[in-house]
Amino acid sequence: MTASSFLLTLLLAVQMISAVAMIGLILVQHGKGADMGAAFGSGGSGSLFGASGSANFLSRTTAVLATVFFVSTLLLAYFGSLRPQTSSGSVLESVSVPAPVPAAAEPAAPASGAAQIPSK
Repeated sequence: MTASSFLLTLLLAVQMISAVAMIGLILVQHGKGADMGAAFGSGGSGSLFGASGSANFLSRTTAVLATVFFVSTLLLAYFGSLRPQTSSGSVLESVSVPAPVPAAAEPAAPASGAAQIPSK
């Protein structure tokens, strides 16, 4: 395994892990309307981080993961464009085109008897 393929594999793993973690953190977070209920004492005081501590921790962690995801995406795009290209990059150039089939030398037989009637 070369160093560049190892680096691409590592960047792809970091990107996927950060994406899955970001999805999980976003689903765990409360909406802005949930904070109003916590302010009046409806069940928010017994949480692990307190009434407002979880919002700060989860939002900061989500921001860090979003930054990691964005940087890894940019690096993957940069390293992906550095690959040597043997052609202009067209997909159609790599497709092999079959040779044309030569037409038959003899004309095809007419489909009906009306075509066999001689004209003047």
